[in-house]
Amino acid sequence: MEFELTEEAKAVQSRARTFAENEVQPRAAEIDRKGTFPSDIVRRMAELKLFGLPCPRKYDGADASLLSYTVLVEELSRVSASIGCLSAVGLISSFPILYAGSGPQKEKYLRPLCTGSKLGAFALTEPSAGSDPLSIETTAVRDGDDYVLTGRKAYITNTAVADIYVVLAYTDKSRGRKGMSTFIVEKKTKGFSFAGTENLLGLRGCIVGNLVFEDCRVPEENRLGSEGDGLKIAMATLDRDRVAMGSIGVGIAQACLDASKKYARERTQFSQPIANFQAVQFMIADMAVEIEAARLLAYKAAYLADRGERFTKEASMAKLYASEVAQRAATNAVQIHGGYGCTKRCPAERYFRDAKVLGIAVGTSEIQRMIIAREELLR
Repeated sequence: MEFELTEEAKAVQSRARTFAENEVQPRAAEIDRKGTFPSDIVRRMAELKLFGLPCPRKYDGADASLLSYTVLVEELSRVSASIGCLSAVGLISSFPILYAGSGPQKEKYLRPLCTGSKLGAFALTEPSAGSDPLSIETTAVRDGDDYVLTGRKAYITNTAVADIYVVLAYTDKSRGRKGMSTFIVEKKTKGFSFAGTENLLGLRGCIVGNLVFEDCRVPEENRLGSEGDGLKIAMATLDRDRVAMGSIGVGIAQACLDASKKYARERTQFSQPIANFQAVQFMIADMAVEIEAARLLAYKAAYLADRGERFTKEASMAKLYASEVAQRAATNAVQIHGGYGCTKRCPAERYFRDAKVLGIAVGTSEIQRMIIAREELLR
């Protein structure tokens, strides 16, 4: 059993930490406050080749492991969970094309996603379909050499700022889970539009909103895989997304611990630093233990994925535990910072809001427990 990061992962970690601390951290509070898309930081991520890490070099990726990618997301999330989340969206919009795309599809769509010259989005959730993907209502009806998409998507990250959208729709609803298919939809496709964005509690640098398809005509060549492959593609994508969400949780929790230790050493009460008080020490100890456990869960899930092994349960474990650890760490961080922790001037207040959103995004904690239980009972 090896607990040491690979040399590749260490190199990614070093590069990501330098970028995060020097270029993202000074902007983190502003990004949250304004709730606007940080296009300049995204451009810098593209320049530094931080998109497309796990994709092949032939498509301008880096042939890096998913483990290296989780390290990247963790380092970015440590200073800004919004930027970590934007990095995660880069993975889940490119993976379906890598996983199920044809050669021409990869050349046309995967390459620009890897270079960051174009941004992607993954569109599954709908107003009436969140935890239950089988209840989506978007349809794709065959018409000659095209499919006509009709429906709405909700809570889609990168709404209006993406160029390439991977969309799940029913091609034959009578077949249930085998009747779903996945399509690549370009931003300016006729019949495709946006219907507003959400004012989020946390992760406010992410543009999240609604998509509308009204007789949106998509060529057959933009279907990923065969008809009926949609749910399989979506589930494989979500497994990887949950590993990324776990890494965001680890990053947030680590930021909470770092800020709490610094403040506890500096803040004095009763003529001594509050770090001397056992109540504060116990909160810091709990954070340290839980962060280490969450990090190992995320790394293990990525390790299994890199080995080509099944990791659905481990991905849900990482997402569930890390998101709940982040919420507990953020609660403790606010408590340690006291009155200051309740102000917008304190980073812990931002961590608190980001952590809460993380517990809901990409499958709530309740859904993760259902997945874990199902996987355990099947064995």
